[in-house]
Amino acid sequence: MTYPNNPYPQQQPGYGYPPADQPAPGYGAPQPGYGAPQQPGYGTPQQPAYGAPQPGYGAPQPTYGAPQPGYDAQSPYGTPQQPAYGAPQPAYGAAQPTYGAPQPSYAPFGGYGAQYASWGARVGATLIDGLIFGVPSGILQLIANTAGTSKVHCTVSPGSYYTSCTGGGYNAFGWILWLLGLVISLGGFLYLRYLEGTTGQTIGKKVVGIRLIRESTGQPVGFGLAIGRSLLHFIDALPCYIGFLWPLWDDKKQTFADKIVSTTVVKG
Repeated sequence: MTYPNNPYPQQQPGYGYPPADQPAPGYGAPQPGYGAPQQPGYGTPQQPAYGAPQPGYGAPQPTYGAPQPGYDAQSPYGTPQQPAYGAPQPAYGAAQPTYGAPQPSYAPFGGYGAQYASWGARVGATLIDGLIFGVPSGILQLIANTAGTSKVHCTVSPGSYYTSCTGGGYNAFGWILWLLGLVISLGGFLYLRYLEGTTGQTIGKKVVGIRLIRESTGQPVGFGLAIGRSLLHFIDALPCYIGFLWPLWDDKKQTFADKIVSTTVVKG
């Protein structure tokens, strides 16, 4: 069976076409409902049009730069959250001292504030250091000079009053004690200078609360300069030990050795 206006007569009846009692739609004719929206409301925008205000949207936002609630409208940036720099801290009431200004009761030197150590504190620190290492070394030396020596033998030449003596020197035990005392004394000296050069405090200085520093920087003097300063103390001893007494009336409480190497002793 053929259909009128069938562009493909070779096709079997019903293949892609309606039954015989219905005419075949023309080529290009729109299908039923073609172009009509598939779903109800198709084509209707789901979202509000671009640029349209959102529900509740459109309420004016605070103008940029406008003061926030609780801020000072006279200030261009609002009320500061923190007190101004240099202003007294809350609950203190007194302004902090200006940076670089000397602390109360402190004497300025080299750009730093410090309170110079008294002569008595320096003597006390020296005595403590001496007791720690000097006493053990002295005890060993004393034992070496008594129990560590050989007996003395004296003989008188016949027919004369000439007397010769032998012995009395260190025996092996005495030499051991003497060397041990020397090691303690020398080792203690180097150890104290190391502490003094790197931290500014020997054991004695730490006990009495004083510190050796450079006069120009306020920093520790270093190991080498600490040794050199200690060796220069012989200058303090030359004129009847007056150099050790000089801090009693010196403005910076310095000995002669301190003045040579530009060091000073301060509290702290």
